[in-house]
Formats: sequence, structure tokens, C-alpha cells
Amino acid sequence: MSSQSIICLLLVITTYACSSTTNQQGTSKCIETKIEEFQEEPLANPPIEIYQYFYNGNLVYFVSAPCCDMYTTLYDENCNIICYPSGGITGEGDGRCNDFFETRSDEKLIWKDDRKN
Repeated sequence: MSSQSIICLLLVITTYACSSTTNQQGTSKCIETKIEEFQEEPLANPPIEIYQYFYNGNLVYFVSAPCCDMYTTLYDENCNIICYPSGGITGEGDGRCNDFFETRSDEKLIWKDDRKN
């Protein structure tokens, strides 16, 4: 295999690998999968919303709680749970990201479940 062929192959692999985590709008593909999962479940009350933010220099996704006293969830762009910023019996979350609401930035609504009962 020539060096040009190897370089072209590496460029194709790199391009595919880099584009595989986000869609064309910049939303993580795993978040799109979560949206599909939420749409297969019964409508939550209040309806689930997903927001994108920057937090501690990273792109994150905040998923609202599907009901009372349940935790909201903060995911990284690979859908790993970072913390539960709010909710639970105390409403204070799990305490692992107490500064989230004060330090988050660049809010963008990604999805809101607009189905009707």
C-alpha cells in the first residue's frame, strides 16, 4: 500500500471517528438515542426537556426529571452521568455538582417532549 493510500485511509477513519459522536447540529448521537428512548416511554408529567450547556469547560446535557422528587440528570457528551444537579427528596440533587446552576453557560434547548396525552 502506498503512503498516499495510507494517508487517505487514515483521513477517512479519523473523519468517521470524529463525526460519530455528534450529528450535523452538534448534538451527541447518544443523546439522540436517549430522545428515541423517551419517545417510546409514556409521556412524563411534566414532559421531559433536554438542554445543552457548557459546564467546567465541557459540553453537557441536562435532562429534566420525569416527575416529582426524581433527580434531574447531567450527562457528558458520551452519555456518562456526571451528577444529579437537582431533585430527590431534598431537591438539592446528589451534591456532586452543586455549582452547576451558577456556572453553566450557553443554554440551548435540544428537545422537549411535545406529545399530548
